[in-house]
Amino acid sequence: MKTGNAINGDQNMSNAIRYYSTNRNIEPSGEIIPYGETVSFQDALLMGQAPDEGLFMPERIPTLSREAVFALRGRPYGEAARLVMEAFLASDISREELYTCIQSAYNFSVPLERVETGKYIMRLDQGPTASFKDFAARMMARLMGLMKGHGNRLNILVATSGDTGSAVGDAYRGVAGIDVYILYPHGEVSGRQKKQLDTIGENVQAISVAGKFDDCQNLVKQAFSDPALRGLNLTSANSINFGRILPQIVYYVYAYAQLAASGEEIVFSIPSGNFGNALGCEYARRMGLPVRKLVMPVNENDEFPSFLETGRYEKITPSRACLSNAMNVGHPSNLARFFDLYGGTVDRNGRVHVLPDLPAMRKNIFSVSVTDRQTRDTIKRVYERYGVVLEPHGAVGWQGLEDYLAATGDDALCVSLETAHPAKFPEAVEEAIGVEPELPQSMRDLEKKTGAPIRMDNDYEAFRTFLSGLA
Repeated sequence: MKTGNAINGDQNMSNAIRYYSTNRNIEPSGEIIPYGETVSFQDALLMGQAPDEGLFMPERIPTLSREAVFALRGRPYGEAARLVMEAFLASDISREELYTCIQSAYNFSVPLERVETGKYIMRLDQGPTASFKDFAARMMARLMGLMKGHGNRLNILVATSGDTGSAVGDAYRGVAGIDVYILYPHGEVSGRQKKQLDTIGENVQAISVAGKFDDCQNLVKQAFSDPALRGLNLTSANSINFGRILPQIVYYVYAYAQLAASGEEIVFSIPSGNFGNALGCEYARRMGLPVRKLVMPVNENDEFPSFLETGRYEKITPSRACLSNAMNVGHPSNLARFFDLYGGTVDRNGRVHVLPDLPAMRKNIFSVSVTDRQTRDTIKRVYERYGVVLEPHGAVGWQGLEDYLAATGDDALCVSLETAHPAKFPEAVEEAIGVEPELPQSMRDLEKKTGAPIRMDNDYEAFRTFLSGLA
C-alpha cells in the first residue's frame, strides 16, 4: 500500500527499523505456519497482526541518551512524544508530519499528583474519553490516516474490555476511509463505558458480544487470519498492533524527566490487563530509562503472577469478572511480546512453545493479584489517608505498589498509574468513599447521546457472515 509523501525517501530506509512476528520460530503445524519475513512500520501498522497470528516486534530498540531525557524537564508532553517516536520512526515518516500528528493528538494535560514524599500518581485520564487509551488511540489514528494512502479503505476491528473501544472510536470518528467495529462483552462494562461505546456514531459501530473479553479478542484474531476476509483490508487498533504500543512508551519517559534526579532509579506500578501499558514501560527500560522495577498488579485474573511464581503458565478460561473490568483478561495478548523480549514464545491460545528467561523476568518485574475486596478497601483507605480519589484500576495499581514496597523495603521514587477517570465508575467509588466523583468536561453530555449496539453471539461464523457483508 503506497502512501504518498508520508514516508521518507529510499535514502533513509536502510536505517528504518523492521518488524518481525513473535511466532516466527514456532514449528510449522496445521494451525500455525510461521511468518519469517520482516515488515516496515507502515506494514506492521496497517496489518495489525502478522499472518501467523503473531504480534509484530521491532528488530532493534533504539536508545535515548540521559541528556536528551533530562532536557525534557519542565517541557510539554509533546516534546517527550517527539523524542521517543522519532527514535523509532525517523526513517518512516517526515519530521514535519510526525510533529503535526503529535501536536493534534496531545492537547490535554498529564498531571503528576504527589501523594506523599517520593510517591506519585500519574493521571492518564484527562483525554477526550477520560482513559489512558486516549494517548495511544489518538496518535495511532493520525499515523494510520497518514500512512493508509489515498483511496484505500480500512476496516478496523477492536476488542475492548472497557476503555479501549471508546478511546479508539473517538480517535477514528470521522476519519475518511476508515470504518471501526468495536466488540465488547455484554454485561461486563460499566454503564458509562457502555454509553460511550454505543453512542460514538458516524463511521464507528459497537457490537455487544454474548461472551467474555477473551472471546471478543479471539473473534477479532480469527478474522485477521481468515483468508476469506483478506479483501476487506482488516486491521486492528487493539494493543496487538504495535502502533498502539509505541505511544505508550512516552509517558514513562515524560514522568521520569519531570520527577527524577540525574541517574535516579524509578519504580512504576501499572494496573495490567492485556499488558500493552506495561509493555510500554518495558520498552522504555530497554531504551535506557533507569526503571528499577516494573510492578504489574492484576485483578483476580492471576495467570501472570502465578506464572512468575511457579514457572507454569495456565490461562484463565473464562476470565473472571472483577470491578476493574478493563483488566478482566485471562490470557493477555501482549504476553507474547513479553515472552519474546525474554527469549520465549507463547501463542494466541496460551500454549508455551519456549519458556522465557524466568530469572531475568523476576529480576525486572513484580506482579501480584489484587482482589475486589482489596480494591474497594484501597479506594477507601487512599481517600481517607490522602484525600486522593482512585477508581478500581488505579486502586489495583496503588495496592500493587504497596505490596511491592512491603515485600522489598524499597525506597525508590515511585509512580503509580491512574488509567481511567473515577467518574467512569461512579457506583464503585461512591460505595467505597460515600462521594460521587464529579464528571469531567468530556463526559458531561454523555447522557444526552443516543445509539445502540449490534447484538451478537460468541460465534465466529456469525461474525464472519457479518464481516462478509461489508464487502
